[in-house]
Amino acid sequence: MRLATLRDGTKDGRLVVVSPDGSHCAPAPVQTLQQALEDWATVAPQLANASNFPDPLDPGQVMAPLPRAWQWLDGSVYASHGALMDKVIGVDKPPVSWPLMYQGVSDKFYGPTDDVRMADEALQIDFEGEFGIIVDAVPMGTPAAECMAHIKLVVQINDWSLRALAGPEMKTGFGWVQAKPHCSMAPFAVTPDELGELWQDGRPQLDLLVDWNGQRFGAANGAPMGYGFHELVAHACRTRDLVAGTVIGSGTVSNENFRECGSSCIAERRGIEIVDQGAPQTEFMKFGDTVRMQGTTPDGRAPFGAIEARVVKA
Repeated sequence: MRLATLRDGTKDGRLVVVSPDGSHCAPAPVQTLQQALEDWATVAPQLANASNFPDPLDPGQVMAPLPRAWQWLDGSVYASHGALMDKVIGVDKPPVSWPLMYQGVSDKFYGPTDDVRMADEALQIDFEGEFGIIVDAVPMGTPAAECMAHIKLVVQINDWSLRALAGPEMKTGFGWVQAKPHCSMAPFAVTPDELGELWQDGRPQLDLLVDWNGQRFGAANGAPMGYGFHELVAHACRTRDLVAGTVIGSGTVSNENFRECGSSCIAERRGIEIVDQGAPQTEFMKFGDTVRMQGTTPDGRAPFGAIEARVVKA
């Protein structure tokens, strides 16, 4: 099952069920995805029973599946990315036996084709391709084995970053605020069963194709997560209840062979250049630049659709 949210003049849009080929849609029995998640046991069977898709789906009218969320928590579970970024930023984190995670801004997610407003090119604008999940209500202290059942939807995210601010903010020990603007989200939220065998142990086994200004930049696979999404949910709910509609991200998708498969963010590419050549060669994004991200299956399907965003001056 694939779900999307269409513009209707409200901040949360109108929920629709999307046809298997992504070309048409059917009205949902509730107005918003948030409403569906809060009563998932009742609403999900009605959504899944949609078989007639009478309305053409206009890509220009598609918002983020969840245009604003009560909570956005982002992990960092790809070891190859984390180790390289620590070296480049100069952060010496002590080893921990739990997943890294921070709480980001969630009052707005950009839609898949929305222009993304940024304050200044000098802040070093970067994209970060990720996979994510959306849960229903998760009680405090739920163990990881039981958290898998709370993962209702899988999504694809561009977690925008301002690298000139990221290092200084991290080094304060208080985490990110200014370095993390609003994220973008791909058009379709899918139920885990939609991914079939490509959803294993809470990990999406898809390639994340990233194109910057029309040129392929990365094609890392989502499989080598150090923690599965169910384990990220368990970490997040250890001392708090998670409200229905909480979004949790994987962090930048990265593979050990990043020199061959490419990267999902500019900072990783620059880190490789620093290690290999002594200095970064790749510049950050400029106003007018575009980035396209699409999670793809081995047979070329794109379950989430694509994010295709342009950076503009605020």
